[in-house]
Amino acid sequence: MATTEQDYYELLGVPRDASHADIKRAFRRLARELHPDVSEAPDAERSFRAVAEAYEVLSDPERRRTYDRFGHAGLRTGGYAPMDADFGSLSDVFAAFFGESLFGGGASAGPRPTRGPDVAAHVEIDLADAARGTTVEASVRAARSCAPCGGTGAAAGTSPIACPSCGGAGRIQQVSRTILGQMVRTGTCPRCDGVGTIVETPCERCDGDGRTLEDVPLELQIPAGIHDGQRIRVRGQGHAGALGGPPGDVYVSVEVKPMEGLRRAGDDLVARASVTMVEAATGTTITVPTPTGPLEVELGPGTQPGAVHAVRGRGMPSLETGRHGDLLVEVEVRVPNRLTPEQRVELLRLEETLGEDAYRDDDDGFLGKLKSAFR
Repeated sequence: MATTEQDYYELLGVPRDASHADIKRAFRRLARELHPDVSEAPDAERSFRAVAEAYEVLSDPERRRTYDRFGHAGLRTGGYAPMDADFGSLSDVFAAFFGESLFGGGASAGPRPTRGPDVAAHVEIDLADAARGTTVEASVRAARSCAPCGGTGAAAGTSPIACPSCGGAGRIQQVSRTILGQMVRTGTCPRCDGVGTIVETPCERCDGDGRTLEDVPLELQIPAGIHDGQRIRVRGQGHAGALGGPPGDVYVSVEVKPMEGLRRAGDDLVARASVTMVEAATGTTITVPTPTGPLEVELGPGTQPGAVHAVRGRGMPSLETGRHGDLLVEVEVRVPNRLTPEQRVELLRLEETLGEDAYRDDDDGFLGKLKSAFR
């Protein structure tokens, strides 16, 4: 079944009397524009397959004559099905359709070096380390080029040979004949798995793979202000690439362990302090934890329940600017819930002497709540 019912000539942007050369040039141009390797359009893959199908039909004289006379229905009746190969890259497209490389050379140059996979790692640091920055040593298990065989996979004194099945190309073509002509499909060579070579005498160290797993030490520079869950990228320390390709990277997830008595809110730090109603009314000095050690904070007289006291610049440094956030102290006022009759009388007598001015017109403040507790 055709992947689209849109007119093939319109898809390629050529007239119905276009020559074979015109059709080839149009498809080469569109393939470079629409292939997912280069296009960021969300429907690039669908559009590319549509123009590839159009070229597959119009570049074959017999299929083109059938299409010109009977349209899509004639192709389906004749048993035509569009190429369903999964092209790994734009170079594969040019090799499959034109028998040449992306850059216009001869036959495909065969397998190419590929980048190695990335590796994930995890480290833990304290909030104090996150505040000042630190250096952490870690280790990952990653593939490295095998030293005894130099990455070839072949035992000493031997070398890999070209795969007899694909002739070193890494891909094989299957040709089938239909009433509309020959159909050529290209796929990965099953004998060499697309490498293009086979190892007759494998290296004992890597068993012919050319790579071995090793413990790779890392020295990580943790920047000041890093947040819990952020990742650090270490370039070139991942798995070694195939066929001499570049290595992948290591992505290290950093866990910042919480500090007792502190909560992080962006670049600010939040601490909670508990004072008695007398301390809140008269003022007091409290001690709160910080990543650099305990800090004394003065609370002024008349501190209200739920008040937030800000200590500027004593929070975490910003990763972007280096400027420090604030230390925010949330104040909790403890009101006694066990009073003797004498104490109750004394508090009520105190309230009578205070008068309304002592509440500063704020009955929702501390003393207002205190007054409500005895009503």
